[in-house]
Amino acid sequence: MLWNEVYDVSARIFSPAKTAMQSGKAKTGLWVLEFDPEIPRKIDPLMGYTTSADMKSQVRLTFESREEAIAYAERNGIPFRVEEPHKPKRRQVSYADNFRYDRKTPWTH
Repeated sequence: MLWNEVYDVSARIFSPAKTAMQSGKAKTGLWVLEFDPEIPRKIDPLMGYTTSADMKSQVRLTFESREEAIAYAERNGIPFRVEEPHKPKRRQVSYADNFRYDRKTPWTH
């Protein structure tokens, strides 16, 4: 019997995007397997902290490729879904455009 036959477990496999605080692309090429929450979080009445009794929400496995993450989930009998990464859209901007005479909004200090 597999451990997920006892518990109703599912997971998602995704490649994390870079955070707004990053200028580089560190930690963006890895794939992550993260379990879905089994029970909702609740607010602790004494301290006001958000708590959860779900221990699998703390598990976050990283893999070098999507295929490795899928193989791990299949090997352990974990139902999963794969979320494809979004490609960033880069806009070409020029510093000189800030000082164009035909700007839509005038440049002021």
